[in-house]
Amino acid sequence: MSVQEQASGQANTATERSEAEKASEWQVFGERNLYENRWVTLAKVDIQEPDGNRYEHHKVLLPAAAMVAMVDDQDRVLMMWRHRFVPNLWNFELPGGLIEAGEDPAAAAAREVVEETGYRTTRPLERVVDFEPMIGTCTSPHHVYIARGVEKAGEPTEKNEAAHMEWVPLDDMLGLISAGKIRNSGTLVAVLFLLATRAKA
Repeated sequence: MSVQEQASGQANTATERSEAEKASEWQVFGERNLYENRWVTLAKVDIQEPDGNRYEHHKVLLPAAAMVAMVDDQDRVLMMWRHRFVPNLWNFELPGGLIEAGEDPAAAAAREVVEETGYRTTRPLERVVDFEPMIGTCTSPHHVYIARGVEKAGEPTEKNEAAHMEWVPLDDMLGLISAGKIRNSGTLVAVLFLLATRAKA
């Protein structure tokens, strides 16, 4: 099969898939906000499912966030041991936070590293993935990065982020996950990415 024939076949498949997607797409007829502030917006959306069932569905909008896995030359990741009052649990998390209006996600990630840890990145951040942690009801874009070059710049300016920080070996990560000591979705994505790519190296 020629390259042209392969391209034609891929185009046909894409067209067929697009028609199938269109047929299974939920239709939106309107949306109204029930509550909103700078942290969260709760809305109700008038939707119709592909089978024709129509009703109002809740929708939660949360600000975008960025986080960084800082890896040193000993294959350790800087983790923050912190309390989350909403689920009332302690866990290890990566430094990160909300992206300010108009701010580039990578710039926000680098800024949060300095504010929360006192370290700064010495090389461009490596983008891992952009993802939605609660895609069925919420939109909350998360941007995950890896930093392989960091240096101590000073003391953290954010004083409410963690009880302590710790350089945790990658070899310990699966044990921490199994023990329920890493529960944050962005942290899990970054750590599992590091473990998967190290296994392939």
